[in-house]
Amino acid sequence: MFSYQDLSLIVCVAKHGSFSRAAKELHKVPSAISYSVKTIEQDVGTNLFKRLPRRVEPTSAGLYFIEQAQHLLEQMDDTRIQCQRLANGWTQSVSLALDNVVKQAPVNQLVRDFYQAFPDVELSISMEVFNGVWDALQDGRADIAIGATAAIPVEGQFINRPMGALNWRFVMSPSHPLASLHDPLDNEQLAHYPSICLEDTSRNIVKRTTWLLDNQRRLVVPNWHAASECLIDGLGIGVMPEHMAVPLIDKGLLVSRTLAQPMPSSPCCLAWRREQSSPALEWIISYLGDSEQLRRHWLEL
Repeated sequence: MFSYQDLSLIVCVAKHGSFSRAAKELHKVPSAISYSVKTIEQDVGTNLFKRLPRRVEPTSAGLYFIEQAQHLLEQMDDTRIQCQRLANGWTQSVSLALDNVVKQAPVNQLVRDFYQAFPDVELSISMEVFNGVWDALQDGRADIAIGATAAIPVEGQFINRPMGALNWRFVMSPSHPLASLHDPLDNEQLAHYPSICLEDTSRNIVKRTTWLLDNQRRLVVPNWHAASECLIDGLGIGVMPEHMAVPLIDKGLLVSRTLAQPMPSSPCCLAWRREQSSPALEWIISYLGDSEQLRRHWLEL
């Protein structure tokens, strides 16, 4: 009854709350959007949107239709992708979760070597923050995780290989008021300024915080790139992985200070589920190497 374009149009109108704004995104004129919505409503047998003076608003039936449309669009996209995978013989996939603290440089070489070794297997890579990597493993969204905290926060049969400890640097902009003070800086001096924190990507496991004092405001960002930009602009203070902070310090974009209560190093590990095994997964585990190689490639300066 409804095409992919019909469903996409309804979702787009709902997202913008306006025929004209939806028309702009879809490169159509507003009258064409209005006509298409009316035609779909006739097929459904009820109004999906209330027409208000400057906007449109979903009716109760419209809210249900939009929810179902989103599910159908996801299923249709997935069906198309799965058909392509089967047609090309890509019958398997391996999902790799990287904690945002690890270095990004080794990723491309890993992908290049993996696809050369396994031309019929897809590799899926996601970036997670803190307990998000364990959540991904537990939930089945990842088969293996690089940079997971060594303290396992979930139940399950997990195997882990130590990667060494991640060192932190307490940093701020050179123009920040704290930059001119003498080390070490105590909590009373620090608490007046926002702490730049990453949002833990865990969906089910209790979330962790980067570095935060009692009664201190947070500025929450999605990744270390955003955190570094905020720190450079003097929007707050915080800790960064040493291998990310030192290049910015060397360029004069950040300065490092000593804390009266230093941030301890964070042990990290490579982790995977015990019951999961495949030639592709075993290849990745072997490729990543022993604890020393893992530390050198993913955590070290």
